[in-house]
Amino acid sequence: MSRPGEHRVVHTLRTPAPARRLYELVARAERWPAVFEPAVHVRILERGRSTERFQIWARVADQVKTWTSRRTLDPDALRVTFRQERTQPPIASMGGSWEFRRDGGGTEIVLTHDFAAVDEAALPGLRAALDANSEKELAALARLAERQFPVEDLLFTFEDTLQVPSGDDAYAFIERSDLWADRLPHVGKVTLTEEAAGTGSVGVQDMTMETVTADGGRHTTRSIRLCFPGESIVYKQLVPPALLSGHSGAWLFGRNEKDTVTARHTVAIDPTRIEEVLGRGRTVADARAHLREVLGANSRATLRHAAATAAGPTP
Repeated sequence: MSRPGEHRVVHTLRTPAPARRLYELVARAERWPAVFEPAVHVRILERGRSTERFQIWARVADQVKTWTSRRTLDPDALRVTFRQERTQPPIASMGGSWEFRRDGGGTEIVLTHDFAAVDEAALPGLRAALDANSEKELAALARLAERQFPVEDLLFTFEDTLQVPSGDDAYAFIERSDLWADRLPHVGKVTLTEEAAGTGSVGVQDMTMETVTADGGRHTTRSIRLCFPGESIVYKQLVPPALLSGHSGAWLFGRNEKDTVTARHTVAIDPTRIEEVLGRGRTVADARAHLREVLGANSRATLRHAAATAAGPTP
């Protein structure tokens, strides 16, 4: 039941995908940026057996917003309930649930939101943004879960780590991606804009990059990047390569006994594009190997150049 002053909206979608598979995709919030178009980054704050708290950064009406939510997960009932603990205007309160109802040979996904706005004038815009994001999330969830391949074959994470002389200098190298065309051989052009979007001390960057492949081909991607000073730079590709339906990643800066930088990728393969991109007869396994090599090679090249810049000129 909605609280006084709250409004309720329900979005539904029927899909032949199994209810359990759908539930598990929603339950793994840290993978959302590679699954859901609006999600940019999720940081898990607490995790118990059936509850968790996380902070999420997401694009809402073309702006990056952040909020903290608490969730309760019920794998037996195939239900996830959530409520925002810290909101951003125009939202005054927000909560709801995901339910996965077995329906004949498929599933009915029911996504419910109970919400209130800071003032009534903000309601139409808030409702429009909620409708747009919910419909995108439902469609993306069904699309991935309906694939004939196991989700774990299509959605996976890999990383590379390199020791660097100075973590601070390496961070500065990664942050200044507007200089990459002059610093990295696989980058042809970068357009970078920065915005303040109510995300506190986190820097928000909108980056369009043209990458040059080993055979001379070029492709353009667009990413939203979040810069956590000295700690990490995370990104979500808004326009991923043709082989992918989703791609998110992070540059993680470790400072223990030795400074390190880790390049992490989480990707979701679009199996309908494999033969188009890689050639007739190529498989999901081929796509995984290709992505691991190509994306990993670019990241390793960036790490090596960042390390060389951090080392400074040789006397």
